[in-house]
Amino acid sequence: MGKQFTAMLPAHEEFILRQHLFFVGSAPRSEKGHVNLSPKGHDCFRILSPNQVAYLDMTGSGNETSAHLLENGRVTVMFCAFEGPPNILRLYGTGAVILPGSSEWETLYPMFTPLPGARQIILIDVHKVQTSCGYSVPFMSYDKERDTLQRWSIQKGEAGLKEYRQEKNTTSIDGLPTPLGQKK
Repeated sequence: MGKQFTAMLPAHEEFILRQHLFFVGSAPRSEKGHVNLSPKGHDCFRILSPNQVAYLDMTGSGNETSAHLLENGRVTVMFCAFEGPPNILRLYGTGAVILPGSSEWETLYPMFTPLPGARQIILIDVHKVQTSCGYSVPFMSYDKERDTLQRWSIQKGEAGLKEYRQEKNTTSIDGLPTPLGQKK
């Protein structure tokens, strides 16, 4: 049986900081809409307080989380122990999309290691933390980060990334707008 908390404890924060991978889940309001689950790597996750986290979001082929946050704000982040003692930790909260050029971006972005292709920061207010056993999660070894997305972003350049985002990142697969689609 999982345990629930109203905020991250120091042990939760220590566990999160040891992970190389996390997953972000979101969904639209519509029953016909698609639930999204995105894996995230790189050193892009930051704990801002026991009830607030943020991650630097990279340019990708879709922008579902961003669209879902704009529509309803709901988001879940999950960490799994692939090494060491079994554990799954979920952060339930509401999120906001922080775009480059905003005052929030100017405050938050310096907390991250700059990565080519960064398109937005996802800021999450955490209202529930849940841990569970993770007994069925397999052991897997961490080798290294992939640099494919970074190399692709550098090759595209800023103008190419802007064009790509306009083509691929302004609406969700269900047709919901994203903040990038609203940016002037």
